Order: sequence, then structure tokens, then C-alpha cells
Amino acid sequence: MPRYHRGWAMGGRRGQRSHHSPLAVSLLEPVLLLLLKEQPRHGYNLLAELDKLGLNTLHPSVVYRVLRQLEGLDWISSDWDTTQTQGPPRRNYRLTDLGEKALQNWKQELGNTTSLINTLLQRTIDPMERS
Repeated sequence: MPRYHRGWAMGGRRGQRSHHSPLAVSLLEPVLLLLLKEQPRHGYNLLAELDKLGLNTLHPSVVYRVLRQLEGLDWISSDWDTTQTQGPPRRNYRLTDLGEKALQNWKQELGNTTSLINTLLQRTIDPMERS
């Protein structure tokens, strides 16, 4: 995972927008839990869903590392899907009951954070634009 330096918000590393923000990494855990609540998925499918959500700057190794961490916490479980006719078996991830509780805690935290973000965004509006 890249290290962040002061000033990353000025366009990422060396002016490139292809790098993700620390906020995107912070949201990865609840996003993965939510996607797995919707349905069990293979890692490749999770990457495709992250892309659809605009989290396509996250390197797959970061995503798989977080999946391993979530599995270590018993928030998700996985097994090998050997029913495919092409390619190697894929790991299929699913949310556990403990993961459901973690997701509910994230829901509360995201609600609190949304309020803070809205306050910050409101304060960034030029006073002339507020009228």
C-alpha cells in the first residue's frame, strides 16, 4: 500500500489522479462487508463491483489483504469453488453472523461520518454562494 504524504490531496502522487485517497482505503472494509451481505462472491466479482462503485484505484492486492484480515476476524468466511469448468478453483467469500454485526456497527459509524462530511462540505461553500 502506498504511503501518503502531506499534500496528497493536490492530485495524488506526483500529480497523478490514479492513486486512491486514504478515505477510499478506509471505506473498503464496510464496502466489502456490504457486497458480501448482498451475496457471496469470488474475489474477481468483488473487484468488478468495486470498479462499478468508483473504487477502481485500489490495487487488487490491497483488496485481497483486507479480505484475509476480515476472514481472520471471522467477519467473513471462504471456501474453494471447484464447480467451474474453466480455470482454477476460485475462493468464494460470504458474510458471517459476526460480520453482520460488524456491518451494523459500520452503518452507525458511516451515518455519523456522513453528518461530519456534510458539515465540512457546507463550511467549504463560499459565503456568497450560501445565500
